Amino acid sequence: MELVKNIFFNTDKLTPNNKVKISYTGKFFQDGSTKVFIRYGFGENWENLVEAGMVKSELGFQIELELEDNTTFNFCFKNEKNDWDNNGGENYIFTIEHPDTSLVTTNLDEFGLIRPRRLRKSYLYSKKIRLAIYKMLIIIPKLITGNFKRKKNILDDLDNN
Repeated sequence: MELVKNIFFNTDKLTPNNKVKISYTGKFFQDGSTKVFIRYGFGENWENLVEAGMVKSELGFQIELELEDNTTFNFCFKNEKNDWDNNGGENYIFTIEHPDTSLVTTNLDEFGLIRPRRLRKSYLYSKKIRLAIYKMLIIIPKLITGNFKRKKNILDDLDNN
């Protein structure tokens, strides 16, 4: 997914505690720089600041890194000549989306699920009962009226013609 011109992520959403692969095809890739570094941090104050080298490929300079549990992911790029690509002084800042956990229950058993077998068995039993009732509603009237028609075979139709 391209979030900003010449910066691509391998995911649609940036979520905490997940790895993300960044591909950069900006001005340093276009001008033939041999080394590009990404400087990144998290939150408004660029907490846990890291500078890491990116790997050059035909798809641009790439790196895979782990996103922290914070509000924003901030980064900029520099090359071996100490030139900066910092989005015109604004830096590249993206919101880290936190999943909605309001519907997640906290009463979990030792396997991390709430009675998984009971839910599964009750679902299967209800499905079997519904199928049996459906079949009875279709078959019983036919038994009473004697209105069973034998399905014709395609070959029988061809023989009769």
